[in-house]
Amino acid sequence: MKAFSYEKVTSPLEAARRVQQNPGAKFIAGGTNLLDLMKLEIETPAHLIDVNGLALDKVEPTQQGGLRIGALVRNTDLAADMRVRRDYAVLSRALLAGASGQLRNQATTAGNLLQRTRCPYFYDTYQPCNKRQPGSGCAAIGGYSRQHAVVGVSNDCIATHPSDMVVAMRLLDATIETVSPDGSERAIPINEFYRTPGQTPHLETVLNAGEFITAVLLPPPVGGTHIYRKVRDRASYAFALVSIAAIVHRDNSGRIAVGGVAHQPWRRTSADSELPKGSQPVFDKLFEDAQPTADNQFKLILAKRTLASVLAEARAKP
Repeated sequence: MKAFSYEKVTSPLEAARRVQQNPGAKFIAGGTNLLDLMKLEIETPAHLIDVNGLALDKVEPTQQGGLRIGALVRNTDLAADMRVRRDYAVLSRALLAGASGQLRNQATTAGNLLQRTRCPYFYDTYQPCNKRQPGSGCAAIGGYSRQHAVVGVSNDCIATHPSDMVVAMRLLDATIETVSPDGSERAIPINEFYRTPGQTPHLETVLNAGEFITAVLLPPPVGGTHIYRKVRDRASYAFALVSIAAIVHRDNSGRIAVGGVAHQPWRRTSADSELPKGSQPVFDKLFEDAQPTADNQFKLILAKRTLASVLAEARAKP
């Protein structure tokens, strides 16, 4: 790990300004992803801004009937919140499917949104990786790609986003609230938050330099049956090969999001509209542009079967 300086801040605006004033600086809260990357010298910030002292660790109701989740709310606390369990059960289930209890105790809402890919070539500094070192190439393309993306890929990157929480957030149409170093604030719909890899896979979100996430806003609950199913190589402590987040209503309408298959949680509203027709039309819309490799083509079969199983379970509930 390379040497770095460290400071604590007392407000979100101060945090944003201090990062702008220190090129290469990073925010740190739980550190469950950043510290691992620093140990491998994949991330080498010269300065760390500790944001743990900010009052952003609460889940609060909004006037519109939704919830505002502070950026520093720990995954364990969010999953256990009775309002989340009752009205946004898919989010609670997704959180509990991720990582270990110890990591969930540390990991934050904002950090989960921003965690970086677990592509083994990204973690191997002896291999080319456009996400780690722009312009160096992608060792996963033509390499071993069983865990990689099958849709939304580019000629420069086929990595997946690792988060379970984010799949549920995408299903729920969350909005991400931020503050910038100039004091301006904005609300970013989660469907606009992640960039497509294109030729610049190292640019993963639409956040500007120094822009700091303060909260995630959930709209009012939509009811229905909530299911999150994660398919992985072992029963725990593993990232998804495929995950399905679903909300299904009695009239068979609803919405679907998929994890483990793209650079971001994968959802298409055109697929949602196919739900009354059954799982096959939904699958066809979700994966109509799929570009699997020989190693990960099985993910399409896995996604199709998991989707069918999830919808059957949802429709069987009273």
